[in-house]
Parts: sequence; structure tokens; C-alpha cells
Amino acid sequence: MKLKVALLQLLPGKSLSEQLEKGREACERAKQMGADIALFPEMWSCGYDFPVEKDELEAVSIGAESVFIKCFQSFAKELGICIAVTYLEAYGAFSRNSLVVFDMNGQRVLDYAKVHTCDFSEERVLTPGNDFHVCDLQTAEGVVKIGAMICYDREFPESARILMLKGAEVILVPNACPMEINRLSQLRGRAYENMLGIATCNYPSRKPDCNGHSSAFDGVAYLPDAEDSRDTCILEADECEGIYIAAFDIDRMREYRRTEVHGNAYRRPEKYGLLVFDRVDEPFVRRDKRR
Repeated sequence: MKLKVALLQLLPGKSLSEQLEKGREACERAKQMGADIALFPEMWSCGYDFPVEKDELEAVSIGAESVFIKCFQSFAKELGICIAVTYLEAYGAFSRNSLVVFDMNGQRVLDYAKVHTCDFSEERVLTPGNDFHVCDLQTAEGVVKIGAMICYDREFPESARILMLKGAEVILVPNACPMEINRLSQLRGRAYENMLGIATCNYPSRKPDCNGHSSAFDGVAYLPDAEDSRDTCILEADECEGIYIAAFDIDRMREYRRTEVHGNAYRRPEKYGLLVFDRVDEPFVRRDKRR
């Protein structure tokens, strides 16, 4: 089974209607390019541009059942392609940084709100999500189990670890920040240590504080007939706007996961008690930093 993920590394428009139209065109193009999944960058509904004042924030937040979201549901069904679209979600009296995934039949199969919001920046006004979720995603190539992280979530190894333990084979990562060598190395490490695929979609360089370099890692470091390890990076885009296709060999990834020694193979969770404490005394000062 081959799974093709289209990383929609697009510049945002200036209105919700522009985001909808450009998103529709991108999904159509992704389908023409043979993609099974179309993945948007972080908070596509507003192009990751939102106010911090409550009244203004409410005005640009949209509901999980809004026309914008339902249109992408219709696109998925009409095109026969899975769509992972992101938005600033109106969540009761609050707002969240969210993603919804529709399968190729237009069925809503995954809703996720960013758990690790960037509370040191504008995202301090947003409400974090409560958990990490996985789902069986029906694609034209078959069923694959996917999960999601959003941008800053990748900074925490627990995010990908939990998704792996829940069975995720591929993690979708909408993003909106500079993807430099250290952040790319994080993604490489998450894929390697959990033996899964990670597909990350960023905004291109003409979007402030972004630089493109959407990427995909398949986590397969060793092959039976190869003496040395292999590069798990199967795609890294440049900084330009465009649609980039990452092809995951799911059959090979499943066999690798069945036979190799990482992921859940030799964990010792009884030794990890410190990880479940709410807070640990630390010599670090919390301060505003880059996302």
C-alpha cells in the first residue's frame, strides 16, 4: 500500500472566502497529482493571523459545523480525496487551534485541538485541546491509522509517543513557524523513535515567520538487505509556495514496525513515573520566546 500525502504549502488569502476558494483549488490539484490526503498548514481559515482581543477573536473564529468546514467535507466526497483542514475554532465562549479530517467519502473521522498551545505568544488567548486522537482513515489505497499534532506539539516527545501507543501509522502535522534544522531534526527523531510516518505542512517563506520546508519522514531507518541505515526523509520542500507530494510505503512501514526494536517493543513504562507529574521543579525561567 502506497499512501500519497499532498503538503499544501500555500500562502493564505485575506478573507475566509479567499481561504475557501484557494483551498478548494488546492484540493482539486492534489487529487489530479494522485494524492490520497490533502494536508493544510496550521489555522488555514485565517492564515494563522488572529487578534488577541476577545471580541475580535470571536469574530474571526468559526464553528466546527460552519459552512467553511462543511464545504471541505463536500470537497472530500466530490473529489474522492481525504482532506485535513485547519481552522480557528469557536469553542463555546473560547477559541481553539483545530484540525478536522474527512475521509475520501466525506465522513468526518478525526477532530483535534492543539494540546500544546504557545502560551508564551498570541496563543495564550486560545483554549488547549484535551487529548491526542487516532482514527482509521479510508483512502483509495486502503485504510491507514492516522493521528495529528499541530506545530508546537512536536516539541514534546510525549505527543508522538501517545499517538504511536494508540496505533497511529502516520501523523499529520499542520505548522506555522520557521522549519530550520533543529525542528526538522525533531520530526526526524519522532518518526525514528516511534517507527511511524510524519507529514508536516508549513506556510511558504512569503508568510511572515514561516519558511516553507514542509517535510515527510517515514521512520524506516534500516532495510534487511542494506548494510547501513537509510535517510528517513522522503521529502523536504523548498521555501516556495506549492503542492508537494510525499509517498509513504505503508506495507514496508508496517513490516518494519513488526520486526524492529523501537517504538513500543522494549519500553519500560514502570520506570517513567516522573513523566506523569503535573510540574517538576526546574531551573528554567519561563519567558516569551519564539514559537
